[in-house]
Amino acid sequence: MKKIALVAALAAVTAAPAFAQSSVTLWGRLNTSIESQKVGSQDRKSVMENNGSRLGLRGTEDLGGGLKASFNLEHGLNSDTGAASSGQFWNRQANVELSGSFGTVRLGSWFPDSYFSSVDRTSNHNHDTGTSSDALFSVFPFGFRTNKIGYFSPVMDGFSFIASAHAGEGTAGDARAFDVSGNYEANGLHVALTYSRADTAAKRTSYGLEADYAFGPFLVTGYYQREEVAGFRSRDIGRVSAMYTVGQSEFHVNVGGTKSGGDSWAFTNKFAGNDFSKAGASQWTVGYNYNLSKRTKVYAFYTAIDQKLPNAVGDFTSLAAGIRHNF
Repeated sequence: MKKIALVAALAAVTAAPAFAQSSVTLWGRLNTSIESQKVGSQDRKSVMENNGSRLGLRGTEDLGGGLKASFNLEHGLNSDTGAASSGQFWNRQANVELSGSFGTVRLGSWFPDSYFSSVDRTSNHNHDTGTSSDALFSVFPFGFRTNKIGYFSPVMDGFSFIASAHAGEGTAGDARAFDVSGNYEANGLHVALTYSRADTAAKRTSYGLEADYAFGPFLVTGYYQREEVAGFRSRDIGRVSAMYTVGQSEFHVNVGGTKSGGDSWAFTNKFAGNDFSKAGASQWTVGYNYNLSKRTKVYAFYTAIDQKLPNAVGDFTSLAAGIRHNF
């Protein structure tokens, strides 16, 4: 009996990895630049700038039969000071999911997928981070990225879609919100349709179209977005960008614009005075990246925001040089 028990125990130990394999990965990005910035009519100043630095954990367990469980935890940090980028530690992402042939079901917190399907693909010169990130698009879906359930479809003949819902939970100032993106990708072409809605007192909606195409050393991208806020004027937002690659070098140009409309809550960032409900704005960036390796690059860019208000209110320019390292 002892021999039989020993053989059974050894069989269980050796067979376990065949149907349950797990992995956990620590990863991150440090992206820091030195910049000469001018805000409105203020004097130009030198600034050390964080550009979306982060630290993350992700893991996967193979449950057998094509079913997998996984998790994502992502912490945003300020690489110039070492401080957290917000009061929440896992402020960028915290979710768990099950995936299989049916697709993926996710629960928790993450950035809106309409953003990744459109804006993130267009402002690619510095991963849409820091002072040269897209300052014009409608940001309201970011306010409803917690307490979500989402479904990620399988890719079928290049087509896929992602849909998520935010639970208002009856909290004061909170509301139900929805985010949907449909994608098609094949032979260097990507096309996306996006839609976001928040059932706040002043109902907010945005919808958009994005396309990008890679051919030879070129990548050209662009998106159009429409933002509507009940009780306020609507506004249109557009952006185009292009990249040319030769060897380890990348040359970037990025131009966007918006008409007045929406409301002031639809745009908030570190630069005081920006309010696209009162005036439209334009933004453009030229940049150069040199890839030292697949994980490390050095870069330089010049970016400018021109808001159509008197006395340079809301205007911003920056000349920057930086280093980005992934691990």
